[in-house]
Amino acid sequence: MGTLAEDVVNALREAGALLTPGLTAEELATVQDQWGVEFSADHAEFLRLAVPLGEGWVDWRGPAEPVALLLRVPTDGLLYDVEHNDFWPASWGERVSDPTTALGVASEHLAGWPRLLPLYSHRYLPPGPLASPSPVFSVVQSDVVYFGVDLMEWVQREFFGVPLPTGRDLRPLVPHWTQLAEGSEDFDL
Repeated sequence: MGTLAEDVVNALREAGALLTPGLTAEELATVQDQWGVEFSADHAEFLRLAVPLGEGWVDWRGPAEPVALLLRVPTDGLLYDVEHNDFWPASWGERVSDPTTALGVASEHLAGWPRLLPLYSHRYLPPGPLASPSPVFSVVQSDVVYFGVDLMEWVQREFFGVPLPTGRDLRPLVPHWTQLAEGSEDFDL
């Protein structure tokens, strides 16, 4: 048995994922600089070992536009729910009635939330620095759920249909996103 990232790469290989060579240290630094992000330790180690490609995967070496879109999806989804589905955390104060102003206020609040990093389809990892293991979130607008306590549990669930165990403490906390995943009444605690 290897490291978490090695086990994840082996499981993805078994699942039939197309795995390309991992990012070099220079490529990883360039990606982080280009997008103004920091990968969690687990995510960075995984990407150093292999970069999966194909439908649903992020091509960190590819064109900028798809990556930029994937980086915006979590926040854009929340803004969509502000505009169309009454998403408004109580800690943001009373919701303003003007829709344009409401979106502006929501955007200001969301700018302070950690920027989730795309992993696969609508699965996201928190940014670094974060202690291992990094939870995997499934994010569709304001419907945010845990999809694994770590990358291996996510692979087992995503590609092999293993159910997510219940009754566990899924730490570490990821500000705001953890509250959404846990169904908190106020998503901005």
